Amino acid sequence: MAADFNTGAGGSDGIAFLVSSGIVYEIIAAACSSPQTTEINAGVRSATLMKWVYIGLAQAAGFVIVAAIIDPRHRGAIIAGGVTAGALMYGQYKHANSAGLASGGPPTEQWS
Repeated sequence: MAADFNTGAGGSDGIAFLVSSGIVYEIIAAACSSPQTTEINAGVRSATLMKWVYIGLAQAAGFVIVAAIIDPRHRGAIIAGGVTAGALMYGQYKHANSAGLASGGPPTEQWS
C-alpha cells in the first residue's frame, strides 16, 4: 500500500510562514552567535549580547503572532511552539550570560 502524502499535508499558510521564516532565523543565528559564545564573552559584551536576545525575542513574537492570525486552525500549536521555544532560548541565553559574568574566564574577544 502506498503512502498518501497529500493526506494531512494539505498545508497551511501559517505553517508555511513559520517554516520559511524560522529557517532564515535559524541559519543566521547559527552563523552569528550561541549561548556558548554569550557565556565566553559575557565579561566584555554582556549588555550588547542580551540586547540582541531581547530584540530576537520581540521579532520571534511578531512572527508567531502573524502566523497565528494567518492560520487560526493551528493557532494553539503555533503559539505553544513559539512560547516554548522563546522560553527555552531565553533561559539558555540568560544562564549563559550569568555564568559568563560569574566565571571571570578569558573572553574570545580582546578590547583595548
